[in-house]
Amino acid sequence: MSDTQPAVERVRVSAEPDWYESAGISLGIRVGNLVFTSGQAPIDAQGATVGVGDFEAQARQALANLSTVLTNAGSSLADTVKATVWVTDITQQDVFARLRAEHFPDKPHLAESFVEVSSLADPEWMIEIEAIGLIR
Repeated sequence: MSDTQPAVERVRVSAEPDWYESAGISLGIRVGNLVFTSGQAPIDAQGATVGVGDFEAQARQALANLSTVLTNAGSSLADTVKATVWVTDITQQDVFARLRAEHFPDKPHLAESFVEVSSLADPEWMIEIEAIGLIR
């Protein structure tokens, strides 16, 4: 009798257009009943930065992108269990707390890490968000 388990299929999550295809990464990966997103940046569907210099506008765009990826995988913001948020200015924590309450109102609250970094992949970006969501 073998103790090996069958491999769980990994399914690429994409969008049309897929704003990360040119970078050679997936917007997300679905494994079983979980979806793992790549960090979602404040970019539009063509990859252009939204809200340069405006943290709230950038956070809203990153959250909209996150919602799209989760939805395309069969999940949603409401089914998010863990998020990691990177910001270039920790003083924006109160702004993000307000947006979190708006976009993730359900209890139990999601698990979250909120981290300040010196920069993100594009110097105009002020925020990037990745998440793990449940697929019901």
